Amino acid sequence: MTEEAKYTVMGRLDGVEFRTYEPHVLVSVTVPGSFESAPSYGFSPLVRYISGENRGGEKIAMTAPVFHVAESESEHTISFVLPRDTSTAPSPARADVTTHQVPEITVAAVRFTGGWREGRVKRYETELHQALSSMAVRETGAVMFARYDPPWKPGILRRNEVLIPVDAATIPPL
Repeated sequence: MTEEAKYTVMGRLDGVEFRTYEPHVLVSVTVPGSFESAPSYGFSPLVRYISGENRGGEKIAMTAPVFHVAESESEHTISFVLPRDTSTAPSPARADVTTHQVPEITVAAVRFTGGWREGRVKRYETELHQALSSMAVRETGAVMFARYDPPWKPGILRRNEVLIPVDAATIPPL
């Protein structure tokens, strides 16, 4: 079993799941490319980091999901969540790879299966923005996309998500 980022489900409303993620550590790289190509470009340096290409030479288990934040149309940040038992993240050996602590965060999430095509993913993003707007839930951060499965897993079985950080105080009663 692949360890997943730990969260608590607060509740669901109109197809949207509200979650609180525990504090965690991310290892990230920002890469150029299109929405669809960036995850491939970002994946390799992150795999090298967890495979021991870090200042401690430490091997770190793979976790899920792989997070993707589109900084612009041509620049994307790809991140791995480090395992919960990682007390201190080893310093990256590469200048383009960073680690950072993420505090507890509340998000709105929508889950979907299938392939990772920009138009399809953006449709779920638009639907989530619209649902949050209709509920008067205040968004507090950048949209994150989450992929849980390896590329060789059949599309219909893949778990994907769109996540948007939100102000927990604006979530309606669940």
